[in-house]
Parts: sequence; C-alpha cells; structure tokens
Amino acid sequence: MDADTSFGCASTGPDPLWRYLTEHDPKHEGKKKLKISGRELVSVPAQVFSLGQLQVLEMSPERESCLRYRMELLPREISHLRNLTCLYVDSNNLKKIPAEIGTLSHLERLTLSSNSLSSLPPEMGALQRLHSLHLANNSLTELPAPLCQLRSLTFLDVSDNKIGTIPSSIRQLEKLETLLLLFNSLESLPEDICLLRNLHTLWLGNNHLRSLPASFGELVNLDWGYNYCSCNFEGNPLESPPPEVCSRGPEEIRDYFLSFHRAQRD
Repeated sequence: MDADTSFGCASTGPDPLWRYLTEHDPKHEGKKKLKISGRELVSVPAQVFSLGQLQVLEMSPERESCLRYRMELLPREISHLRNLTCLYVDSNNLKKIPAEIGTLSHLERLTLSSNSLSSLPPEMGALQRLHSLHLANNSLTELPAPLCQLRSLTFLDVSDNKIGTIPSSIRQLEKLETLLLLFNSLESLPEDICLLRNLHTLWLGNNHLRSLPASFGELVNLDWGYNYCSCNFEGNPLESPPPEVCSRGPEEIRDYFLSFHRAQRD
C-alpha cells in the first residue's frame, strides 16, 4: 500500500481520522505499520481488522498517534491480524483482554501499561514469541500465571500494580533479562526467582520486603552499575540483608548470607 493511503476518513484535510503509515521508522524498519489518529474518532475503524498483512499497530492515546478516545475493550477481531509483531494499546481504559489475543502467534512486543487490568486470559500463555511485555500501572494483585509460560520473555514490567505474590513458576522465564517490580505490595520473593540467571536488571523498590531469598547472591549478572540505583531496593523495610549491604550489589549480598549461615552453624 502507499505510504499515505487513507481509509474511511471523515475528513479530507491533512489530519484524516486514521492512516496507514509506512514512513521511515527506525524502531520498525521495513514493517507494515498503522497508527490510529484523529480528533473525531470514537472507535477503532472496522477496516483495520481487514489489514491481514499488518505487523505493527499503535492504538495508544499518549503516543504520537494522539487518539482522542480511550478503548474500554480490545476488539475480538484483533485475531484477524495474525501477522502482528508489535501491538501498542497502553493508556486506554481496558479492563480485560479477549482470549483472541492468544491467536497472535507472531507477537513479539505488547504494551498494556496504564489500563485497568486485574487479570489476563489463560490464552496469553500461547504467545511463545513474545519477548517484551509492558503491564505497568494496572490493577494486578498477583503475577498472572499465563506470564510464566512466556518462555521467550526478556523484558517484563509489572511496576505500579498491587502485586502481593510472585509464583514459584517464575523460574520458567529463563531468558528474562529485565524484571521491574517496583511500587507493588510484595512482602517476600520466592527462592525460584534466584534461578533467573540471565537477569541484568531487577527493580524491587517501594514494596514491603523485609528479607531477600538466601540464594539472591546467585544472580551474578545483576548490574548495579557504578552508582546504586534507588529503584533496586529503596522504599523497603529490609532487615536481612540491611539496605547498606544490598546497595553494594549481589556479591556483598552473597557474602552476607554466607557469613550469616556460618554464624548459625557456629
């Protein structure tokens, strides 16, 4: 299709309700991409779901697409877009995601941040190519079980929810490199989180953690950088190890627990 072909527009001016865009985009080089935009748009045009070759779809009000409305439901017809690799639907009013999301087998990146989600459908576990998932600022009270089936995930952001527990099945996310859990209600972490040896970034700030798992120091690839990042632990009532130990990184945490266990034996 042409770079500026318009479909079903209520306006013939320079700002059509929605346009099919293939202009140069470094993030999605060479992919068939659609941004939804327009001041008068009140719903997703049905024609969108006939674009079977579409690979990138943006429907986020805060993005450049500038939607002037917020979706409360992600249409089930999303299942028609089987070639999607990237779907952006953050900053809407979504309360649930339809089961049809599980049919998007090519999906690699999904952004659902800043909605009103309290759960995810089991079918999401079928997204085995998904490597980046954004769920910050929702209403989750636990880490949804389907997430732990997403074996290709390298990035997961569930910050700013109400998550109180992390299931032991998180150990299945062996490729995970970034896990953002800050601003939740965590009181403890499962030992299984220490099996995620590819983790480089783990943000736990502003939770209710009093202790870390005894094997936490085994997360040898965690990168504290040259400066202690406040997102790591700040805002937790940590006692074991104390904050000053945690701030010095995984090696110091490991040494703390080794010394602690030696002292117990003696």
